[in-house]
Amino acid sequence: MTVVLILAGLFTLLLMRVPVAFALGALGLGLLVAGGFSPLMSPQAMLSTLDGFILLAVPLFLLMSNVLLKGGVGADLFAAVHAWVGHWPGGLAVATILSCGIFAAISGSSVATAATIGTVAIPEMISRGYDRRFVFGLLAAGGTLGILIPPSIPMIVYGFITEESVISLFLAGIGPGIALVVLFVVYAMIHARFLGGQVREPAASWAERRRSSLRAAPSVALSALIIGGIYSGAFTPTEAAAIGFAAALVITAFVLRTLTWKGLREATFESMVTTTAILLIIGGAHIFGKAITLYRVPQDISVFIGENIHTPLAYIVVISLVLLLMGLVFEATSMVLIMTPVLLPAAMAMGFDPIWFGIFMVVMVECALITPPVGLNLYVIQAVGRTTLSEVSRGVLPFLGLMLLIVAILYVWPDLALYLPFKL
Repeated sequence: MTVVLILAGLFTLLLMRVPVAFALGALGLGLLVAGGFSPLMSPQAMLSTLDGFILLAVPLFLLMSNVLLKGGVGADLFAAVHAWVGHWPGGLAVATILSCGIFAAISGSSVATAATIGTVAIPEMISRGYDRRFVFGLLAAGGTLGILIPPSIPMIVYGFITEESVISLFLAGIGPGIALVVLFVVYAMIHARFLGGQVREPAASWAERRRSSLRAAPSVALSALIIGGIYSGAFTPTEAAAIGFAAALVITAFVLRTLTWKGLREATFESMVTTTAILLIIGGAHIFGKAITLYRVPQDISVFIGENIHTPLAYIVVISLVLLLMGLVFEATSMVLIMTPVLLPAAMAMGFDPIWFGIFMVVMVECALITPPVGLNLYVIQAVGRTTLSEVSRGVLPFLGLMLLIVAILYVWPDLALYLPFKL
C-alpha cells in the first residue's frame, strides 16, 4: 500500500506540471518528515550526490557535443558517409544511420545526435523522395544511438548511482549499439527495396569520397581518441570528456574553422542549462531514493517480485512493460535515477548481472526517448523537420519494435553485452 501511495503522489505532482527535480525532491522530503526522519538528510543527500568526480563528465560531454553541433561537424560526417554508401538501396537512409552511430561515439547525447544529423539529413532525404514519416522516425530513433553507443551520459549516471564501473558499462554498450545500427540499416534497405519512393543515386567518384573523408577525418579521429583513451586506460571517462571538449574546440575553431564566437556562447549556454537540469534531477532523485530506501520500498518490491514472478523471463517482460509505461511520462535521466534503485535489487536476486541490467535499462530508456508525450527526440525532430508530433510518433513505431527486438536478443544472448567487458 505504501508503494502505491508514493507512486500516486509522484504522478500527481507530475500531472500538476511540477518539474521532475522538484517533484522528486519535495516528495522525498515529505516522506522523510512524515516518517520521523531528520529533514537534514535532504541537503546532505544532495551534497553527497553532486560531489562526485564522475559527474564532471556530464557537462564536459555536453559541451563537446554542443560545440560539434554548432561547428557543423554533422554535415561533414554525413557527407563523408553518404559518399561511400549513398548508391546502396536506401543509401541515404543508411548514411543517416551510420552518421548517427559515428556521432553517437563522440557525443554521448541522444538529443545532440538527433539534432546534428537531423538538420542535415531531413531535407536531403525528403527532397529525394523518401516517405516523410519514415524519415522522421529514422532520425528520432537514430538519435537514440547517442546513449547506447559509448560514451553515454545515462551510462555515467547509472554507474554513479550503482557504483559499477563506467568503463565496463561503456564496453558492454558496444555490442548492442552495433547490433541496433545493423538492424536499422537492414530495415532501411528492406524499406527501400519493397516500399520504394526514393530516387536511386549514382556512386560517388573516388575524388569526392577522398575529399569528403578528409573533411570528416578530424571528427572520426576525435571519436577514436575518446574511445581508445578510455578503453586503453590512458584516461578516465571524466578526463576523456575534458580532452574531447578541448579537441572539439581545436577541430571546429582552428581546423575546420566553422565555430564562431556566437556559436561558442550558444553551446556554452545550452550545455549549462542541460547540466543544471540533469544535476537538479540527480539531487532530487537522491533525496527520493533515500526516502524510499528508509521506507523499505525496494525491499518490498523485491519480496513482491520474488513471491509472484518466478522466472527471469517473466521478470524482464514485466519490467519492460513497466519501463515502457514510465517512459510515457519520464525523460531518460529521470527513469534511470528513479527506477534503478527500485529494480536492480530484484534483478540481481533473479541472477541478472548489474552491468547487463544497466544496458537493458539504457535500451528501455532509448524507447522512452521516442514515445509520446515526453519523448525528447520526438520534439527535436518535430522542430528540425517542421512537422507535427503525430507524424513523427507514427514514424518511430517500426524502430521502436527493433529496439524491443534488441532487448529480446540481449535476454537470449547476454554475451552481446557481457563479452567485451568480461570475456575478451
